Amino acid sequence: MRVPNSVVLPVGTHVDCCQGQEVAEKTQDIMARITAMLAERKSNLAHFINNLEGSEEPKCYVDQWERLKEMESCTLTILNLIAVNCTDHCDIKKLEASILKHVKNEELFPEVVRVLPPVYRRVEAAIVGIAQSEEMADHGMMDLQYLLSKLSQCEHLAGLGRELLQDILRYLHRIGLVVWYEEIKHLENTVFLQPTFLITMFKLLVRHHLVQQLESIS
Repeated sequence: MRVPNSVVLPVGTHVDCCQGQEVAEKTQDIMARITAMLAERKSNLAHFINNLEGSEEPKCYVDQWERLKEMESCTLTILNLIAVNCTDHCDIKKLEASILKHVKNEELFPEVVRVLPPVYRRVEAAIVGIAQSEEMADHGMMDLQYLLSKLSQCEHLAGLGRELLQDILRYLHRIGLVVWYEEIKHLENTVFLQPTFLITMFKLLVRHHLVQQLESIS
């Protein structure tokens, strides 16, 4: 909801736990809830914006108004929900095929036909090689400047500059190959070459029964 032109594919799991018409009914209910949620969000944003514009000193709230207007302009495309049985390999393959079909849709993702400079591919291949090397730690975290020095040792990348590398990292971050939180001050100089490590870490920290587990420790 905060990323411009976002595309979301809802996925319903545990189909194997449903009976008869439950899958169709639950799919319809989920899509209806999503539609209602988006309508409520749009209404709330309009309400907050109107309140700021109608305040006695609107100039005092310019920053808030601009942020709300920015959020209001963020479009969100919701695709039709896909219901899958995660214990069925055929369903997983069906989900994979559906994701690839949507990703190749130029109307949804105009940049899918963008032609990248050759250096992008060379840097991408080099980063994959570094991430898979034996010297790479399991967490996959690497200092940005150290990564630049490692890449500069590769063939055809000797002249790679920090600014160009940052542009390439933004692209690789968008496609999910690496994770780089450049907007977070304490992480702007750290590149995660193994995004799966973050997923594993978040799964350990962010879970519904974490509070109960912590309280159970004497």
